[in-house]
Amino acid sequence: MSDIFIIAIDGPAASGKGTLGRRLSQELALPHLDTGLTYRAVAHELLRGDLPLDDESVAVEAALRVDLAKLDRATLSDHAVGNAASKVAAMPAVRRTLVELQRDFAASPPGAVLDGRDIGTVVCPDADVKLYVTASPEERAKRRWKEMQDKGQDADYQEILDDIAARDARDMGREDSPLRPADDAHLLDTSQMDIETAFQRAMTFVEMVKSR
Repeated sequence: MSDIFIIAIDGPAASGKGTLGRRLSQELALPHLDTGLTYRAVAHELLRGDLPLDDESVAVEAALRVDLAKLDRATLSDHAVGNAASKVAAMPAVRRTLVELQRDFAASPPGAVLDGRDIGTVVCPDADVKLYVTASPEERAKRRWKEMQDKGQDADYQEILDDIAARDARDMGREDSPLRPADDAHLLDTSQMDIETAFQRAMTFVEMVKSR
């Protein structure tokens, strides 16, 4: 068994992959990286420096300044950062740069748990365990709606459902690294599954590999 153990988790928005990734990270004492935050971190760097959001070379320089081990989820969750991140993520050179940084993060002992949309297919195709976490659009919209309600935010279920459908179409239809399960990924449909059940199911796949 190598001294580096990598778990790749992919899936659409609000499928629960991030929550599962953090839980596996804690259980296995592995660093966790939400790769979606890396694009937000580049956008935040640009916004903070009052730099253009449409200059690919400037965005690449910003990406190289990002420390993947120090991403602040609270800061990067800002709505303006999210809007800017969607522009940054469309730049091929930025994607290539961040993929290399994500690979370096995963390849450092003892390994890592990474979640995103192209981890098992592009970033870490040789990961020890690959999981594809999904749920019905309706269930994902309900979760996002409840999450916003619990934070005291205004939330319209239909708007959230429409947004999720649009994001799915964008993620699965893009030419560069489309969202899809890796051929050897384990499918976890969490539509009727709570986080504890999903975690236990994921751990059985991890333990199968670790026992080899």
